[in-house]
Amino acid sequence: MKGIFYIFIKLIFFMNFILFDGPYRNALLPFTYTRPVADIRVGILTIREKWENYLGFTTTTVTEQYLSDRFPMLKSSENVMINGAYLPNHDLVNMVLELDENEAIFQDQVAVAYKSSKDQKSINFKDFKIKICPKSVMSIKNTWDIFRLNSKAIKLDFSLITKDRKSQAVPPGVKLINESLVFIEEGAEVSFSSLNASDGPIYIGKNSNVMEGCMIRGPFALCENSVLKMGSKIYGSTTIGPSCKVGGEINNSVFLGYSNKAHDGFLGNSVIGEWCNLGANTNNSNLKNNYAEVRIWNYEHEKFKNTGLKFCGLFMGDHSKCGINTMFNTGTTVGISCNIFGSGFPRNFVPSFSWGGRNGFSSFKLEKALEVAEMVMDRRGVVLTETDADILKHVFKNTENLRSF
Repeated sequence: MKGIFYIFIKLIFFMNFILFDGPYRNALLPFTYTRPVADIRVGILTIREKWENYLGFTTTTVTEQYLSDRFPMLKSSENVMINGAYLPNHDLVNMVLELDENEAIFQDQVAVAYKSSKDQKSINFKDFKIKICPKSVMSIKNTWDIFRLNSKAIKLDFSLITKDRKSQAVPPGVKLINESLVFIEEGAEVSFSSLNASDGPIYIGKNSNVMEGCMIRGPFALCENSVLKMGSKIYGSTTIGPSCKVGGEINNSVFLGYSNKAHDGFLGNSVIGEWCNLGANTNNSNLKNNYAEVRIWNYEHEKFKNTGLKFCGLFMGDHSKCGINTMFNTGTTVGISCNIFGSGFPRNFVPSFSWGGRNGFSSFKLEKALEVAEMVMDRRGVVLTETDADILKHVFKNTENLRSF
């Protein structure tokens, strides 16, 4: 084992860590249409934020060309490349920090991390010394891994970001169970609610708001500037990303950020992208009536794939919306910038830029979709940049073949 001093000296002379998408990028669509793999949120933090917390350095990205203006890459004389699908822990981080040039870490047949020089134009791992990734390391290889691994990820993130820190005081009238696993950040408000951390930690982020009458079971994360509406029922293994407003009943689901489910209705075993809105009394099924394993749409092979799971709900890409009383069947995938409305169950796969519902779909006009995106983002004080618009235009063009209405 190389010493801490040796690692410290290496970090002084090179500190360039690059997160790359790896082979699972297409299996993580529709979420990776608009972000690199490393910018998916699992637990409290995105995978990028986890790596940067452990490493103490910022990272850059190797991703699809059309995303590179938004998520650029910076190379130096020596670079440590890290697969963005792998969630760091202390064992893996130590291995990464100890990598020498032409050394790589593999899990099965997949590169987890390797160190290369700027002059290397191509990588041939036959020339590398291969190390084996610790079995304790988690990775997201499919969309359902985001909610499936969320409980463990919340627990790891909670330990990482609350270590040696003190929670804000719990307000009067709040019922706590297992208070040592409840952490409330500065500026957060919690009013007359129940927080049960018996099964895992509860994290209440900076300037967030838990309104009156909420019942929360851990593991749970409410990220910065988010709101939990009155009377919400939150079961464990759930993450509400930053700047969200949610309510109703939620179980084992992940909101990546900037999305709303502000009213009653059930959401379970689901992943919701950014800038989404679920209308009042939207419900999803997360279990088939015959208890069969759930199949969901696979973008890579353009057909449905068995998840091996009995509980599997809704996967909704960025900028998609659904109207009041919308019902989603078990294992439904909704792409980017969809607008869904009307009674009954829409199809189990809704391609990006679709407009309609059970009675049929048409293409959502690009200029209208961009107009809606701009208005929605402006309500949160965020500007739809030309780069953001170009990404949506690229997705629109490259998903036309799926909109065969």
